Amino acid sequence: MHYQAESWGYYAPAAAAPPAVMRHSMAVDPLERVVRLASGSAVVIFSMSTCCMCHAVKRLFCGMGVNVTVYELDQDPRGRDIERTLMRLLGNSPPVPVVFIGGKLVGSMERVMASHINGTLVPLLKQAGALWL
Repeated sequence: MHYQAESWGYYAPAAAAPPAVMRHSMAVDPLERVVRLASGSAVVIFSMSTCCMCHAVKRLFCGMGVNVTVYELDQDPRGRDIERTLMRLLGNSPPVPVVFIGGKLVGSMERVMASHINGTLVPLLKQAGALWL
């Protein structure tokens, strides 16, 4: 599992970047950030470090031998913006965990487990290049 707990490409401490770069990086739309982050790896999970369902979905993929990229929203200063964006994308589902496979939104824990049980999860993972067997 690959955790992304530090800079996600849009947040940098003020001392680390010139003001023009900071203005540009902070102006990026949260939806654009989600799309960019979600397409950065074969499997991406947006998570909260204290969420038991997030832990369960990470363990599911780990048990399958899938290397996932995890973004812990509660460990980033701009995580609330992404959480709100994910809530809009999911509608009535809980905001985390949210799984993207091959850059495409799979959904929350319910959707992932349903796909796993009905046999459609493994083909999705193979198609994204996250699983070879």
